Amino acid sequence: MNVRTPAPLRRPLEGCRVVELGSTVAGPFCGRLLADFGADVIKVEQRSGDAVRSMGKRNRGRSLYAASIFRNKRNVSVDLQKPEGRALVRALCEKADIVIENFKPGTLERWQLDYPTLSKANPGLIMVRISGYGQSGPYSGRPGYGVVCEAVSGMREITGDPDRPPARVAVSLTDYVTGLYGAFGAVVALRARDETGRGQVVDTALYEAAFSFMEPHVPAFQQLGVVARRAGPRLPDNTPNSLYPTGDGRHIHIAAITNPLFGRLVQAMGQPELAEDPRFAQPVARSENEDELDALIGGWTSSLPVEQVEAALQAVNVPASRIFDMRDIFADPHYAARDMIATPPDDELGPVAMPNVVPKLSDTPGRIDWVGRNTGADTRTIFEEELGLSAAEVERLIEAGVLFAAEPSMPDAAAKSASTGGL
Repeated sequence: MNVRTPAPLRRPLEGCRVVELGSTVAGPFCGRLLADFGADVIKVEQRSGDAVRSMGKRNRGRSLYAASIFRNKRNVSVDLQKPEGRALVRALCEKADIVIENFKPGTLERWQLDYPTLSKANPGLIMVRISGYGQSGPYSGRPGYGVVCEAVSGMREITGDPDRPPARVAVSLTDYVTGLYGAFGAVVALRARDETGRGQVVDTALYEAAFSFMEPHVPAFQQLGVVARRAGPRLPDNTPNSLYPTGDGRHIHIAAITNPLFGRLVQAMGQPELAEDPRFAQPVARSENEDELDALIGGWTSSLPVEQVEAALQAVNVPASRIFDMRDIFADPHYAARDMIATPPDDELGPVAMPNVVPKLSDTPGRIDWVGRNTGADTRTIFEEELGLSAAEVERLIEAGVLFAAEPSMPDAAAKSASTGGL
């Protein structure tokens, strides 16, 4: 008896064509989100390769970062400095539903790949424009990386310990936030197009994406003149909600901000009388006396290894967790049960671990079909199949340097760089 394998569920963005002109992190992450949910994303790279290929760790000449963030995308390599290259990309864009770009404002206009030009041939086109400071305003012409725009947003000022200069998260956080907003804006614009038949521009700025996370501090300044500053592991005016040392050199974050939670915390500590102490009995009082309270909690956590502190708090349902590192994550049963680490196969690298698709949709979930491909891996097939070029014409364009086509075993074009930094 033959058992038929059920067909994969149709993903919600299947049938949606995306051309990704973006580079580094924000644009590719935006494209990756759409690709995870079924969009046919064609990534366009220069022959030298996207900057992501020179970031992070490498194995066998391949960028492990690129293997994840370029997943589920087809890849072509085109020299956009050449008129023939721009004409080919224009033809791809005129057949697309969405174009993602994160060049400096004005670049697409110089290349005649701007929205007014493309939308004449494709009125339903949606263009996600990601830039440091937006497409308008006095700063629009400035170059902007995520971490620089994070400084402009105010978020950097509140990150780190109060007795040290502003810190940063060791990942391109603002780029990811902006890419997420770009993908959200694209899907919203698709929904609007269903009603109007018209596309539009999604103007997504790095500094604005980060600034949107400053929500509690904006009215506090306008109404009270309070300037938010760094608070270390604490969440200001929300106590106890901080990081505490444990006896084995680890750290645990505890958030017991309501009266019931605080009562359960001090029970676990063996000091139930603290719940009636006037300094700590109410949330406002706890915030006013956070130094004394944190010292008491830290004294208790420091007397035990992290596993015992976690167990004691989990037993009374107090939100708390050790600070996970990658070893903890790979060994954690909840990550495993939720299938949060995917390991799609690659011919050269074998299984490649990467974060799985989020969010999890009950009926039409996303999935990972393949890891990020090398620069130009699909150049021949896409220009022959999508634009109808002959094999001979594609070869002519490759020989002329307009196109580049990678061989399957070719390492990343950016292999010469071994940088491990982010932006």
